Amino acid sequence: MFDGPIEDANLRVISLGAGVQSSVLALMAAAGEITPMPDAAIFSDTQWEPQGVYDHLEWLEGQLPFPVYRVTLGDIRAQSLETSLEAVYRPSIPVYVDSPQRSMAPRQCTANFKIKPIQKKARELLGIKKHGKMPKDYIVENNMGITRDEIYRVKESRTSWMVSRWPLIEKNMTRWDCQLWFEERFPDRKLQKSACIGCPYQSDRQFREMKLNDPKSWEDLVDFDHSLRSGVRHAFGMKFPAYIHKTMIPIDEVDFSNETDNGQLDMFGEECEGMCGV
Repeated sequence: MFDGPIEDANLRVISLGAGVQSSVLALMAAAGEITPMPDAAIFSDTQWEPQGVYDHLEWLEGQLPFPVYRVTLGDIRAQSLETSLEAVYRPSIPVYVDSPQRSMAPRQCTANFKIKPIQKKARELLGIKKHGKMPKDYIVENNMGITRDEIYRVKESRTSWMVSRWPLIEKNMTRWDCQLWFEERFPDRKLQKSACIGCPYQSDRQFREMKLNDPKSWEDLVDFDHSLRSGVRHAFGMKFPAYIHKTMIPIDEVDFSNETDNGQLDMFGEECEGMCGV
């Protein structure tokens, strides 16, 4: 599984989230520390990342010798709040549903807003026309920014022609190693955590950091959380109210002041297929 480059790949891309690991992966490839050199990096934009991620991505594009393509399925925030009966499509994000079962909604946002747009762009780069058939012998190497300490996020590709590779695990690197690598080379810059502002899989620590250090994103999150329970119907056409936080109370009423996060997992690995938060 971690045997290095895919032999005879027709195209080599990086799935770029512009977070810690994928940024370091791209920069290491640019420096020749990961080979072969990718043909491109692809950033699949949900249009709902913190502004710091977009600022970092713009800087990162200037550091790489290969092109960075930005692709998108649309605005996941706006589509999530579309409550009209005529809505054609609603994303499925894993909100907490205050039903008798007190469950989480199914998650399809990663597949629809991250994986499929990247696959679509890869087909385009190969010259495959829309709805065209992929030649049987074509292979795309998809380089993923996952580190050894997050190996639970490793998932094989469900698409036969796009094969995943994990160069940072091949180098036995952890997230902390990525931070050190970056700090040694770019001491005046900081890496960003890539995630949708309203992702329910974020930990209490992450929500608290947003509240304290990114008031614009926090205000956006609070508004979104309240909007889940307003409009013509509850968001996603649900019969029961939905919430961002596991307590199933409005997120601006959650007390983060005494949270220590002891034993609390970062849930980005749940159902994400290794594509979010990197």
